[in-house]
Amino acid sequence: MQGWNGAMVQVLLIVAVCVVIAALAVLIIKNVASPKRMDGVQKLIKQGKYQAAVKLAKQIIAKEPQNYRAHYYLGKAYLADNRNELAFMEFKAVEENALFDASLPETAFRKEFAALLLKYNRTEEAMREYLILTKLEPQNPEGYFNAGKLSEQRGRKDLALGFYKKCISLDRKHAKAHAAIGCLLFQAKQFNEAKRELDLAISLNPETYSCYYYLGKLLKETKDYGGAVKAFDKAQRDAEFKQKALIERSACYMMANRLDNAQIDLQRAIELDKDGTKGDTLYARYFLAACYEKSRKIEKAIEQWEIIARQNKSFKDVAAKLSEYQDLQSNDNLKDYLTCADAEFMEICKDAALYGLGLAAQQADMQKFGCQMIAVEAKDGDWRNVRKQMALLRFYRDPDPIEDAAVREALDKAKSSNCAKTFMLSSAGFTRPAAAFAENRPIELVGKEKLEALLSAGAKKRNGQGR
Repeated sequence: MQGWNGAMVQVLLIVAVCVVIAALAVLIIKNVASPKRMDGVQKLIKQGKYQAAVKLAKQIIAKEPQNYRAHYYLGKAYLADNRNELAFMEFKAVEENALFDASLPETAFRKEFAALLLKYNRTEEAMREYLILTKLEPQNPEGYFNAGKLSEQRGRKDLALGFYKKCISLDRKHAKAHAAIGCLLFQAKQFNEAKRELDLAISLNPETYSCYYYLGKLLKETKDYGGAVKAFDKAQRDAEFKQKALIERSACYMMANRLDNAQIDLQRAIELDKDGTKGDTLYARYFLAACYEKSRKIEKAIEQWEIIARQNKSFKDVAAKLSEYQDLQSNDNLKDYLTCADAEFMEICKDAALYGLGLAAQQADMQKFGCQMIAVEAKDGDWRNVRKQMALLRFYRDPDPIEDAAVREALDKAKSSNCAKTFMLSSAGFTRPAAAFAENRPIELVGKEKLEALLSAGAKKRNGQGR
C-alpha cells in the first residue's frame, strides 16, 4: 500500500512537471512567434501592402488584446492607407495604455501621434505631445519649433517667441525658426529687426519661399513696392503661399495704379481655388471688384460683390457697396457718369453744370479724380462779354468718400484761380471731417442725390427735352 502511494506521488510529480514544461513551451513559442508576426506587419507596411498589414495586426490583437505594439502598427498601417480616423483610435489606445520600451519607442510614437492630432486640429493635445517631446529630446530643436508654431496659432505670441528662441539656441541655422521670429517681429511693427531675421532665414535656406512672402509684406508696409513685388514673385514657388502672394502683389500694383497688372494677379488667385471656398479667395474677389470700380467697370465690380455676398453677407463693406450701386440699373444718367469714356464724361459734366447749376464752362480739363472746370454764371444775352464771378467745379468719379484734405486743396485752387465759389460733386459722398471743414466756407459739397438731379437736368437738355 505504501508502495502504491509512493508511485502515485511520483506520477503526480511527473504530470505537474510536464504541465509546467508545456506551459513554458507555449509561452516561449508565443513570445518567439509574436515578434516574428509583428515583424511581418512592419514588412508589409514597408512593402505598401497596407490591407495585408491591417489583417495580420488584427489577428495578433484578437489573440492578444493588450498587445499595444500591435495596436501601434495597426495604426501605422491605417495611417499609410489614409484611414486617419481608424489610425487615430489605435494611436489613442496606445497613448492611454502602453508601457513604452525598446520594442515600442515613445519618441517615435509621440511624433507620429502629434502630427495626426494636427490633422484633426486638436491643437491642445498636439501641444501636450510636443511638450513631452521637448522632455524626451531636450537637445532636439524641432520639438521647440513645433511648440512655438502651436503657441502662435493659439494666440500666445510671447510664448511662441520663447520656443523659437530656444530652438535657435540649439540650432542657430534653423531657417524656419528665424523666419517665424521675423514674422512675429513684423506683426509687432519692429520692421528693422524683422527684416534682419527674414534676411538671415533666406541666407540660411534660399528655398524657404515662405520667407519671401513675409519679406514682401514688410517691404509693402514700408512702401518699397518694387522690392515687395520681387519678393512676392519668389513666394509663389511655395504652393501654400502662392494665392496669398498673388493677392499681396496685386495690392502693390493697385497702390502703384497699375490696375491691369493687379487684375491679372487677382484672376489667377481666384482660379487657384477650384472650390471657391477659401477665405483668401473672398479677399481676391474684393480687391478685383475695387480694380473694376476704379476702372469704372461698375457692372463687373457688382458681379464680384454679389458673389462675395452669397458666401459672406458681412464681408467688409460689400453690403454697403451693393446698396450704393443698386440703382445703377435703373439710373442710366448715374451709370453713364460713372462708366463712360473721358470725352463723354467731360460733356456730361459741362451739361450738369450748365443746366443744373446755371454755370457755363470756360475751361475744362480731365484730372485723375474726374473733371475740373472753371465756369461763370450763364445768363441770356451776350453774357460772355460781361465780367462775372468765376466758380471752380470738381466732378469726382472716385469710389471712396472725399476726404477733408481734398476740400482744403480745392479751396486753395479756387483762391489761386480767383474763383469766388467752389463746387465739389461726388457720387460717393464726403467724410465727416470733409463736411465739417466745408461749413461756413465758400464751397458746396454736392452728394449723390443732388448730383443725380443735376445729371438728369443735363441729360434732358442733351436729349432735346425742355428746350
